[in-house]
This record gives sequence, structure tokens and C-alpha cells, in this order.
Amino acid sequence: MNPRLRALHDAGVSVWLDDLSRARLASGNLAELIAGSSVTGVTTNPTIFAAAFADLSLYGDQLARLAAAPLDVAIREMMAADVKDACRLFAPVFDASAGYDGRVSIEVEPGLAYDADATIAQAAELCDLVGEPGVLVKIPATRPGLAAIRATIAAGISVNVTLIFSLERYREVMDAYLGGLEDALAAGRDLGTIHSVASFFVSRVDTEVDARLEAIGTPEALALRGRAAVANARAAFGAYLEVFGGDRFAALAAHGANRQRPLWASTGTKNPAYPDTLYVAELIAAPCVNTMPEKTLLAFADHGDVALDTITSAIPAALSDLSALAQVGVDYADVVAHLEDDGVAKFIASWDELVASVRAARVR
Repeated sequence: MNPRLRALHDAGVSVWLDDLSRARLASGNLAELIAGSSVTGVTTNPTIFAAAFADLSLYGDQLARLAAAPLDVAIREMMAADVKDACRLFAPVFDASAGYDGRVSIEVEPGLAYDADATIAQAAELCDLVGEPGVLVKIPATRPGLAAIRATIAAGISVNVTLIFSLERYREVMDAYLGGLEDALAAGRDLGTIHSVASFFVSRVDTEVDARLEAIGTPEALALRGRAAVANARAAFGAYLEVFGGDRFAALAAHGANRQRPLWASTGTKNPAYPDTLYVAELIAAPCVNTMPEKTLLAFADHGDVALDTITSAIPAALSDLSALAQVGVDYADVVAHLEDDGVAKFIASWDELVASVRAARVR
């Protein structure tokens, strides 16, 4: 077992891989990462599946069996098959942790991000298609998505809430989760079987904010480069501590409810001037998840530093950094609104790429 990744796990951070493909499953690579790198879960998104389906050689037989199915149905079937196999691979982790880990995510079609009713329906469909207790259905945290999150949780389906950038939206996500649990309790559901993570995106914040700081160009602005993303995530953890340390959750916990854990997403460092383990080492606290691209996972395994908690005591400084951004002229509300819109648009583009590749494979 890699000692650095094991130490990260022991510090309370669940190590999840941000990638899945049939090739990774078939080669045994994912099994190796579970055995040797403390990997206890996997996340996926339309971009990851578009890359996986670029080589359809391992999907040919299933695609042929689905020749009569509508294209979108065939794609969901193939994605669900990979997620099902990954869930089965993680089953020992799932069982040993009582569902805390051993989780594999599958995302609703990104074109539904602003349609709550369609998202609710597809979330249920994807859960049924995978048919494994370890599945997490990913729902984007758009404003319409909040209603879908609440309804999906209320139906007893575990959810990975994705594309969270703002502190305000994160609080709305936590509210939707608690509301869903309250609805589930009123319907007589077992709250202990419902799990959720809230995927708070990290590196994209620095990419956008740094560009704005450089455009401002003052010494005060330039001194803030590379600080916004970690500050934003640490402030989010402060909100998490407040909400899940409060009376509303305590009442649900008395009925077996689980906390909705913060998940740090987009943790690959995009600026080569920054340490390649920045968004892992600076965001260590229990009970968080860090879902990493393989490149980041391997970098941390090689030279990552682990402290017991690099978030909690730094929350006041994080809030000061966010205030400093406003003082030099960075509009936080505009940054996070742009990132949410851009995130949905990028996933739609990846979905369109995925559809095009599968359509082309059908006519070969």
C-alpha cells in the first residue's frame, strides 16, 4: 500500500479516482489502484466517458446488441454497464464501510441540467440501470437541479451533487439534501441507506480568478494569484461544519441520517507554476473526499505531504482571502456564475462528442 495515499486516507480523506473506462476495468488497473493506492471510489462525468468511448473496441459487442435502441438509450446502457462492474469491484469496500465508501458515480445527461423533472426521471432510471447499492447519481447543482436533488434524495437514491462553485449555492445544496432527508423520513424510508457527497470544484476557480487578477495587474491583485481556489474550498468546509453541526441535521441523525460529505473535485493542478499536489495537500480534513485524475493521484503517491488537518484552522484566513479578492476588484458572484455556466456547457459539448462517436461506430 502506498504510504502517502494511505496516510491521506488515515487523515480522513477518501481517495477516489476521477476516471473510469472499460479498458481500465478489463486490464485490472482499477483493481490494482484499490489494492495498492487506497482508492475507495470512482467518479465519472460526460468528458470521462467521451474519452473512454473514443476507443469503442471493448464496447462493440454491447453496441451491436443495442443496435435497435435509440442512441441515447444505448449510451446510458453502456455507461451503466461500466459503472455496474466498477461497483461490483468496490463491493468489499462498500460492505466494510457500510456504504461510506466503495462508491461509483454516473451522471445524468448534461442537457437536462436546467430541467428538474427530466433530471428526476433520469436519475431514477440510471439508478435502476446500474442496480448496485454503491452507485451515486450525479446531478448538477444548477438552480433547477436543487429541486431534483431534493426529490431524488427523498426517493431514497444516493446522490453526488456536482458542479458546485459558489458558497451560496453550496448552502442551497446542503439545504436540498436535508430537505430530501426530511421528505424521506416522512415517507418512512430508512435514512441510513441514503448517502450523498457535494462536489465542490477547485482548480477551475484559480484558473478564472488568476486571469482576472492578472488583468487588474496591481501588486495587490497579483499577490492573490493561486489563493482563491483553496480559500473558496476552505470556506465551504466552514459552511459544512456549521450546517452539519446544527440542530436540523442532529434531528435527522437521530433517525440514522448520514452527513453529506464535501468532495473536492477538479483537483488536478492546471497552472504548472503551482505544486502538482496543491489541491490535495491543502484540503485535508475529515470527512472529505478528494477525487483525483490519475496524474494527480500518482504525483501525490510519489511526493505528497500529509498533515492531519490543513483546512479547519485556516478557515478564517480563507475568508480574509476571499474578502481581499473583492477589495482588488474581483467580482466573486460573476466568477462563480460564469464557472457554473461554463461547466454545464463543457459537459454538454463532451456529451455531444460522445453521441457523435457512438453514432459513427453504429454505421461502420
